[in-house]
Amino acid sequence: MDLLNYAFMQRALLAAVLVGITAPAVGIYLVQRRQALMGDGIGHVAMTGVGLGFLLSWSPVWMATTVSVLGAVIMELIRWYGKTRGDIALAMLFYGGMAGGVMFINLAPGGSNANLTSYLFGSLSTVSESDVTAICLLAAFVVLVTLGLRRQLFAVSQDEEFARVTGLPVRALNLLTAVTAAVTVTVAMRVVGLLLVSALMVVPVAAAQQLSRSFAATFAIAVAIGVTVTIGGTVTSYYQDVPPGATIVLLTIAAFVALSVLAAPLARRRARALAAAQPAGDPAECAIPATRAPGDEVGV
Repeated sequence: MDLLNYAFMQRALLAAVLVGITAPAVGIYLVQRRQALMGDGIGHVAMTGVGLGFLLSWSPVWMATTVSVLGAVIMELIRWYGKTRGDIALAMLFYGGMAGGVMFINLAPGGSNANLTSYLFGSLSTVSESDVTAICLLAAFVVLVTLGLRRQLFAVSQDEEFARVTGLPVRALNLLTAVTAAVTVTVAMRVVGLLLVSALMVVPVAAAQQLSRSFAATFAIAVAIGVTVTIGGTVTSYYQDVPPGATIVLLTIAAFVALSVLAAPLARRRARALAAAQPAGDPAECAIPATRAPGDEVGV
């Protein structure tokens, strides 16, 4: 493949693989917590970090990471204490993040709204070596958290009250999930873009759920889908000269539709197999349900 002869495409493909791994890895917990749009909100806040990076001549990736982590913590605090006014506070945080990004980048020397485009929608040619270093470090953090604490994070995502009774530090784990989501947004912004990253965190998980209900299988399938669509979208963007972020998201949605169509006959086949396995004399409503293996929780 001739695209591998170019250093910028090597960097872009490496970043795409890391994004394909990290986004669904965090997204599976957000989907279970019914916070599917959290990534979108963090993306708005991260725009202020990008603008500050240009204004202060610092790395936009690291500045966006700092600001988005702070924004994610504030979002969690609002969720705990905001009560009836929480949605208004979140809206002001999101819109303020967008406005701050536009304002700061226009105040930066030689800055303009055009500088934001590659961060909003992704860009292959602008992924630098320093960006790749930052993405690798941040992705390593995300993978360590999402895999190393998977049991604890899953327990809190399923039922916070039960997790609290069992002695888990629920608030600390919720904060860690929010911070990990913020880091993932900044990992993905150079490839997918801040405005589209939420789709890559949510849609692969939703697609994987069409085929499996166990946590381990859903996690593995979602990551496989994420890596496939990010590489496919990056390669397509190179050859067809189309925006990488939009291409990746459209491929992700296509994967969801394809798996949804495939899931229907598979579900009917499982139902027939289950019916055939029941003793002939027992009515279906009296049949003993199959024992569920540990980790095969429904809904994940």
